[in-house]
Amino acid sequence: MRLVSFVEPDAPSVVRTGVVVDDAVVDLTDPSVALPGDMTDFLVAGPSAIERADDATRSGARRLALDQVHLRPPVPHPAKVLGIGLNYAAHVAETGATRPEHQVWFNKQRTCVIGPGAAIEIPRVSAQVDYEGELAMVIGRRCRHVPAADAASVVAGFTVLNDVTVRDWQWRTPTWTLGKSFDTHGPTGPCIVTGDEVGDPHRLGLRTWVNGDLRQDASTDDMIFSCWEQVEYLSTVFTLEPGDIISTGTPAGVGMSFDPPRWLVDGDVVRIEIDRVGTLENPVAVEPNP
Repeated sequence: MRLVSFVEPDAPSVVRTGVVVDDAVVDLTDPSVALPGDMTDFLVAGPSAIERADDATRSGARRLALDQVHLRPPVPHPAKVLGIGLNYAAHVAETGATRPEHQVWFNKQRTCVIGPGAAIEIPRVSAQVDYEGELAMVIGRRCRHVPAADAASVVAGFTVLNDVTVRDWQWRTPTWTLGKSFDTHGPTGPCIVTGDEVGDPHRLGLRTWVNGDLRQDASTDDMIFSCWEQVEYLSTVFTLEPGDIISTGTPAGVGMSFDPPRWLVDGDVVRIEIDRVGTLENPVAVEPNP
């Protein structure tokens, strides 16, 4: 299934959950289905909610044309957004860094999350804004101490994430959090695609374009630490919760790797495509005055 959060143009403050079927969205908040409109609450409801959502795709539940709704981030308000650094071998090589012995993790503040089509803002304090196309996992159930062999069972599905980074602010702190967390710097979407549709997440093509110029073209098989190893590592330390987003790293081809660097500028459009997961596109604009 392809799960989405969406709003209708005449009710932009009412976020609903849905399932994409062909060119339509099945409204999971329809009274005949009566599932939560908040994606985190939907995930908390567990396997029964997934079964009811699947049944809804074959029922008379309300459907809306996909081009008549506005997609929001699949998880509009995640409790945690976690990113792993230096996790693709070719990206490590292009940065000149040493291949990490242990997983390198940072936080992206949840307020950075935006959805498909929303603008990535160039902040007033920096012009060094970079893109990072990434495969992200969405946690489906509360868990701790999950062995890698069982990690797939706690992942609700996969989505596309742009780990937008303000490079000069990234290097100001060893945690990287400030440079990773500017508002609008966590584009996510368009869907949460369940594992049965994705298959092996370590055999997916990942491509990033800026204004039609192909910048990243790789496979997730270049990951140093697998998706399942990442879940094991994180859950060793703290509890993972439904709706948490884990972004699995970016391949080679980021803007800072060019000479001179190719930072994002006003008017750019960033498009990220991951096989069997989807395409995420966002324009770039200057941060508006407060």
